[in-house]
Amino acid sequence: MSEPDAAEEYADFAAEIADQIESFLVAVREIARAEDTGSTLSLLLLEISQLALAGGRLGAISDVVPDERFEPDAGPDPDVEELRERLARLLAPVDDYVEIVDPMDPDRGADGFLISDDLASIASDLLHGLAHYHDGRTLEALWWWQFSYLSSWGATCGGILRALHSLIAHTRLDQHADPVSEAEDELLADVVADAAEH
Repeated sequence: MSEPDAAEEYADFAAEIADQIESFLVAVREIARAEDTGSTLSLLLLEISQLALAGGRLGAISDVVPDERFEPDAGPDPDVEELRERLARLLAPVDDYVEIVDPMDPDRGADGFLISDDLASIASDLLHGLAHYHDGRTLEALWWWQFSYLSSWGATCGGILRALHSLIAHTRLDQHADPVSEAEDELLADVVADAAEH
């Protein structure tokens, strides 16, 4: 199948994925800039869940293979440092989490991660694919998103989802357990709010 035919076949799908990715990036940037931190964790959980759906769609289709053997230059690497720093300040008290490195290979054990670093890394992968997409390289964009989903940001999404779910579950379910838990929840909320102000 020639490049124009393949690109045409994937055009609608690529447009849907690009739209989901752009929506995610806009939302995460807005969350990182927000002054009201009360809904930060819930909003991030929602956005990561929606991105995971887009990733699942990429993982479910057959391999996208561009005609070109080498990836065209997509320009300079996207700068996500400001986003990383904003998220790190916003999430400072709850940024660290622990994740099993590979559930299919438990001997590799667990490792520590930062939600802010992981979100910035995901954003960088997605922006790289968007550069191809906006330059009209539909197959290259889909190939990159699919490859990077399977090799990187898919697993990262899963880790962040579990971390956010755990944080929200503790906040919601532990608050009625005892006065100490309630005090800890109030302290956590205060620390997150203070971190966002500085």
